[in-house]
Amino acid sequence: MTYILSINPGATSTKCALYKDTTEVFTDEVRYDIKQIEAYDRLIDQLEMRYESILEAIRKHGYSVSDIDVVVARGGILPPVDAGAIEIDDALVSYLLNESSVSHPANLAAAMAKRIVDTNGKGKAYVYDPISVDQLNDIARVSGLNGIERKSVGHMLNSRAVAHKYAKDSNKPYNSLNLIVVHAGTGITVTAHQKGRMIDLVGDDEGAFSPERSGGLPLRPFMDLCYNIPKESVTKDIRHRGGLVSYFDTNDVRDVEALIDAGNTEAALILEAMAYQIAKSVGTLAPVLSGDIDAIVISGGFSRSARVMNWVTERVSFLAEVVIYPGEYELEALSMGGYRAYKQEEPVQRFKRNT
Repeated sequence: MTYILSINPGATSTKCALYKDTTEVFTDEVRYDIKQIEAYDRLIDQLEMRYESILEAIRKHGYSVSDIDVVVARGGILPPVDAGAIEIDDALVSYLLNESSVSHPANLAAAMAKRIVDTNGKGKAYVYDPISVDQLNDIARVSGLNGIERKSVGHMLNSRAVAHKYAKDSNKPYNSLNLIVVHAGTGITVTAHQKGRMIDLVGDDEGAFSPERSGGLPLRPFMDLCYNIPKESVTKDIRHRGGLVSYFDTNDVRDVEALIDAGNTEAALILEAMAYQIAKSVGTLAPVLSGDIDAIVISGGFSRSARVMNWVTERVSFLAEVVIYPGEYELEALSMGGYRAYKQEEPVQRFKRNT
């Protein structure tokens, strides 16, 4: 019997789940107010607070960290890696906390996982399908400005999880399918899956705006913004104070829908514009698969919104069947990946700084 804890820090929450072998024991989520998060000057300063959140969740459900055999963390912004499990060591933790190219809450997860294993003096800690999983075709790396290369950075864990889920539900091998997958969460990533590999994507800094991200912006006015305020403030504007937050001071789609239901026409316009931009991102990837698309699969936190999903579906259903898996499957994907790695059912990678 193996107990597996999965940890997934997001922009305004820390989620965790405990599995006994392949059976879920509990899932939990600690949510933080935006102002609570913004009180920390640096991402690393949130580490202790988020770690205590995990410990409290474990205790609340009647368990102790000493019960845990495997801890699987959401992978942060590592150098490019292949999909699957990577064992957490000091070098990986140090890279995520001190050298990662993008400040993202997932960068904290590996440090929390290793701390639990070190405290126990037993077990294994992994990251699984990190944000920087890179299976891009070389042609997808070209940006249009020599010296700047497009990177494979996005919501890879949930994207691959729901792609596999669709394959299972369709009784077809994942590596036989061509899919466009939309992760609709705090940030939005749209990925093109060709025969089992994610060959291209529209990342959350180049496509649709989201509850917190600005998405792709017109370059000339954005350049003016960059020259007039500090880099740290620009980063917060596009990563945490953009999207719905910039218009309505909330990152919750349900709050915006409540405004629409109360007759707020601006709210209706902005929310539909987000759906419109998601549809544009899907359309951008259709030629990548030469129009040969088995399905468009949508998942993530606000995929529960029938209003938004209907708007997206109306615009993209001519391309392929639209299948919606409401919510996120990241904790399950982490746990099952960690279980397979621990049981040596799939290979485990070692972190290499220059991968």
